[in-house]
Amino acid sequence: MKSAFKGEQAKAVLSRWHEHFRDRLRVPTESRTVKTRIGDTHVLVGGPEDGPEVVVLHGALASSAHVLHELAPLLERFRLHAVDVVGQSVKSADVRPSVSNNEYGEWLRDVLDGLSLQRPHVVGVSWGGFVSIRLAAISPERIDRLALLFPAGVVNGSHWEGLTKVAIPMMLYRMSPSERRLKAFVRHLLTTTDDDWAPFLGDAVRACNMDMRIPALAKPEELARLKAPTLVLAGDGDVSFPGEKLLARARALFPTLADQELIKDCRHCPPTTDAFRQWLAGRISAFLGAS
Repeated sequence: MKSAFKGEQAKAVLSRWHEHFRDRLRVPTESRTVKTRIGDTHVLVGGPEDGPEVVVLHGALASSAHVLHELAPLLERFRLHAVDVVGQSVKSADVRPSVSNNEYGEWLRDVLDGLSLQRPHVVGVSWGGFVSIRLAAISPERIDRLALLFPAGVVNGSHWEGLTKVAIPMMLYRMSPSERRLKAFVRHLLTTTDDDWAPFLGDAVRACNMDMRIPALAKPEELARLKAPTLVLAGDGDVSFPGEKLLARARALFPTLADQELIKDCRHCPPTTDAFRQWLAGRISAFLGAS
C-alpha cells in the first residue's frame, strides 16, 4: 500500500503541526519510541509519574500532541501515554494496517508491551476508538477501563450526508484551496473554529493520501469477553457517527457499558474551547477514577 503522505515536504508540514500542538502544552512531555510487529511507534508521555496509567489514541490525520492538547486537564492527575497511530500520524511508521480484521488490535497490544503497561485505562477518540475496540476484541484483559469518544467501528452515518457534507467539500478544497472552500470543508466537522484546527485540517488533507477505507463495525460476539467498564460519548450533530444511533448500538455491543452521553450541539470534532476541555476531562476523569 502506498505511503500515507505525499512526500517529505508533506511530512514536514505535519511534523510542524505536531510540534505546534506540543508546544502549547503547559506540562513537560517525553517522546518515546517502541518497537512493534509493523514498525516503530512514537508515544508522547506526560503527567505525574505515579498517576494512574492511561493510553490515549487520537483520531484520523491527527497526532499524539493534538489529543494531549484537547485532553490537557487530564495531565494533572493521570500519567498519559498518547500513541501516534500508525497510518494516521506522521510520527509513527508509515504503514496502514487492515481495518477489516484485528491487525490494529495486535499493533496496539505490541505498544502496551513496549511501554510495559499490563492493564492501563484506554481512551480512544474517533479512529483511535476503532483501534481501542480492536484491542478489546483480541485482548480484553489488557484494559482496565475503556472510554470511547465519537468512536469509529460502532456505526456508520449516511453515505449521502458524508459525501455531500464532508467528502465533496474536502475534494474541492484539495483541488483548489481557498478560505471559502476550507470553511465549507470543516463546517460539518468542527463544532467550533479556531486558529489551529481549521488550518491544520486544511494542511492535513492536502499532505495525506487519504485513507478512504471504512473500519469494520464491531460485533457483540467479538466483545463478549470484555470486562472493562466502558464509557461512550457521542455528538448529536455528528455526520460520521450519528450520536443517537451510536449510543443505541453501544448498548447492544458493550457487555459492561457503564455510562454514555449524547453531547448537545456537537459535531464530530467537539468544541475546542477551554471550558469544554475542562468539562470533557472532568467527565473522563470521574469515570476513570471510579475504578
